[in-house]
Amino acid sequence: MRKVYLENHQIVSPLGSTSQENIEAVTQGKSAMQSYHSPFMGDYVAGKISETKLQERFKRLKNAEAYTKLEKMMILAVAEVLQAHQEIPKEKIVFIIATTKGNVDALAEENPFSKERAKLAQLAKRLQYYFKLPETPIVVSNACISGGLAVSVAKKLIQNKTYDHAVVVGGDLVSEFTLTGFNSFQALAKGICEPFSKDRTGINIGEAAAAVWVTSVKPKEQAIEIIGEATANDANHISGPSRTGEGLYLSVQKALQEAGILASEIDYISAHGTATLFNDEMESIAFHRLGLQHTPLNSLKAYYGHTLGASALLELIFSQVSLQKNKVFKSLGYKSQGTSRALNMITKTEHKPLQIALKTASGFGGCNFAMLLKKETE
Repeated sequence: MRKVYLENHQIVSPLGSTSQENIEAVTQGKSAMQSYHSPFMGDYVAGKISETKLQERFKRLKNAEAYTKLEKMMILAVAEVLQAHQEIPKEKIVFIIATTKGNVDALAEENPFSKERAKLAQLAKRLQYYFKLPETPIVVSNACISGGLAVSVAKKLIQNKTYDHAVVVGGDLVSEFTLTGFNSFQALAKGICEPFSKDRTGINIGEAAAAVWVTSVKPKEQAIEIIGEATANDANHISGPSRTGEGLYLSVQKALQEAGILASEIDYISAHGTATLFNDEMESIAFHRLGLQHTPLNSLKAYYGHTLGASALLELIFSQVSLQKNKVFKSLGYKSQGTSRALNMITKTEHKPLQIALKTASGFGGCNFAMLLKKETE
């Protein structure tokens, strides 16, 4: 079976327009969360990308007015990733888009774009047109594991020699649709969310686009290999996670089996950590069942909010960065143990020897995802 690697990447978020800016902001402990007001639901806290800054950045690209905010975010992320691989024919690259809601804001009456743009197929066609791709990108939309699952799809296509390389891009917006949906569950936090912490009250919604190059060619420096991945659905409830963590437990187990390693060999976990009462509790149970309660663990949700279809991909990129830099990032918002099973929460950003990282994600409908990354050493 071919080896598959993660290589260069780009993150466009409220914390920065490049991966480097984002890494620096998270290192400094900055949060993208700000207070906003909506006539539909009153005050709320979220992480939004400045339209002005986005427009400035897009100026150097062509025909800005033809693209929605989400499309611009994704195009900027993909353009930077492709720039490093101009010599590779696009026929050898599969393009995969991860999103949960796409251009859902196009359904609003005041939106200048056609309601047709809300269809995920239209989002794919816009990116195909912009980059002059020979094939329409694949769209992966499976709730909050979409970004990670899209990388799994890329891995399989490369392992099967259908393609040699992939560009995976994930993105979602802070929209009235999403906000009112989570508000109806009474799941929105009043301030910056506090994953796994005792006084957590819910999530923040955020927006971002992230893109990564997935390839069969081993990078010359700092090679990060995908050694195992899996997804499992516990079919517990349309929105509520399994009380036993079964789907997440199975996902990690299967990923470990593919990688041929033991759970004890994992050096670091990037958890889903939405800061809702039920999700964080479910994850703590699953990690204990797996014997991972002592493994250093964090959640990035207090930095970015829950970026939905982008979240697992954005956090996977940070897992890649952690391995390359031997650095773990503080789990912002964590104050004291808030789950029935204690976890080894990362409470400060620091350097630490790392070889293997686990990224997990869970989402509505019972879906769960796990991916193992390994740093190759000479």
